[in-house]
Amino acid sequence: MKRKGLFDVISPIMIGPSSSHTAGAIRLGLLARYIYNNPIKKVEFTLYNSFAQTGKGHGTDKGLLAGIMGYYVDDVRTKNIFSITDIDYKYNFAEDLSRHPNSVDILINDDMMISGNSIGAGEIRITSINGFSVNLAGQYHTVLLMYKDKPGMISRASKLIQDRNINIASLHCDRNEKGGTASMYFALDADPSDEIIEDIKNIDDVYFVTKVRKLD
Repeated sequence: MKRKGLFDVISPIMIGPSSSHTAGAIRLGLLARYIYNNPIKKVEFTLYNSFAQTGKGHGTDKGLLAGIMGYYVDDVRTKNIFSITDIDYKYNFAEDLSRHPNSVDILINDDMMISGNSIGAGEIRITSINGFSVNLAGQYHTVLLMYKDKPGMISRASKLIQDRNINIASLHCDRNEKGGTASMYFALDADPSDEIIEDIKNIDDVYFVTKVRKLD
């Protein structure tokens, strides 16, 4: 019997030559799709540093688009994604040493900018959404909302979740200025119902709410 090495154990089953440049790219696109959670007609990718320099050779461009279309890392359609997609897509390539070596900005339908990194072995991090700092790896079901910064918003939203007996694994908040627009997300130990999402939407001065599926 063939003995398995460490890479056989930890590397994802995937299409493409590189876990960070291919599988990571697919997972970044897929998580961005889950965050946007609406039909996608247009997407613009800006690849940075190593992603920009070697991305085409490693299939990063194909992977990002495949993820945006909802394909997983083992989907053979990724190889021919340019011939089967119906999404209007564009790629930019840049160097910015302040960014992670495998970094991308994903602009969806000209109204949501999602930035993230591929950190190795297929693992990823979404680092910002429309300029608000986040740290999403797709490991939890997540409720994300944007709202007017004012007292009581955290307790009101969290109570709606806890009243359904769902445990909050972590909570993160950010704002652009006092009294301005703020963001908040809850990483949860269970999949929140659509009823919870609707109840959060009905909180005064909540502008945007979405449920982000965890990555399989």
